Amino acid sequence: MDSAPRLSVVIPHLNEPRDLRRCLLSLVEQRQDGINFEIIVVDNGSAQLPTEACAGLPDVHLHHEATPGPGPARNFGAGQARADLIAFIDADCVACPGWVRSIVEHLEQNPQTGFLGGDIGILPADPARLTGVEAYESIYSYRARDYVEKYGFAATGNMAVRASVFRTVGPFGGIATMEDTEWGQRASAMGFKIAYLPQAKVLTNSCKSFGELARRWDRHVAHEFRHVGASSKAMARWLATAAALAVSPVPGFFSILRSSRISGLRARLSAMVCLTRIRLYRARRMFALALQDNSAAVVGTWNREKS
Repeated sequence: MDSAPRLSVVIPHLNEPRDLRRCLLSLVEQRQDGINFEIIVVDNGSAQLPTEACAGLPDVHLHHEATPGPGPARNFGAGQARADLIAFIDADCVACPGWVRSIVEHLEQNPQTGFLGGDIGILPADPARLTGVEAYESIYSYRARDYVEKYGFAATGNMAVRASVFRTVGPFGGIATMEDTEWGQRASAMGFKIAYLPQAKVLTNSCKSFGELARRWDRHVAHEFRHVGASSKAMARWLATAAALAVSPVPGFFSILRSSRISGLRARLSAMVCLTRIRLYRARRMFALALQDNSAAVVGTWNREKS
């Protein structure tokens, strides 16, 4: 038998074979760093299993999880892991050079760290000419440092954990939960230390249109509304937040001007336009949910649209 891997990389997959192949190739390239790791792909109901995407690559294992949602797929993959360290990356992400090495070295050298999150950037179609959505997402969509240092969780598109910690904390939630937020905050509440590791960076696809970006926010807004319940005070706070959101683009413009994640006047102006549109859209969705609650339908189907 081969020696036990030092890291198990788990990738949930749903109908993205080209992106998955790109992700796998970015990982296989890192074998030149001399670290033994395995890759576990868990398909979650694709029209066709990504057999070809996984073909011909060393130590890549393809499995299937029938329960919908990336959380159950990640749970299955974690259950198959042979290493003491587990990393999660999404199928539409590209692991930057040194991703595997930096995760393994940090966790092996820092026993006090129970789990960690790395940086997340955008893969633009044309880096020299960002679309408005790409410029906006470069600044706002993946604030990985804030997730870790302010809110105590790591986005599961770029997260690593000790297998022993994962078993203690328990599995990710299902399709009706924000599984990375819930799991990370549960782990933090149990006393496990989280670290931010900027050198462990991945790049991910930006939304291709404003409509796609809006649908992504639909899920977040619906999840948040499910915590409002029947409380009149909670509803009042919800409506006040929606009103504040509608006027928030103005101070957001200053953040865009100061950001180092994009450059050039055109990109910054495009980001401002997109910021204004999406903040107003979110405010409208919040008011609409207050009038008619369809949040359960939104969170129950959010990642099935490609199937």
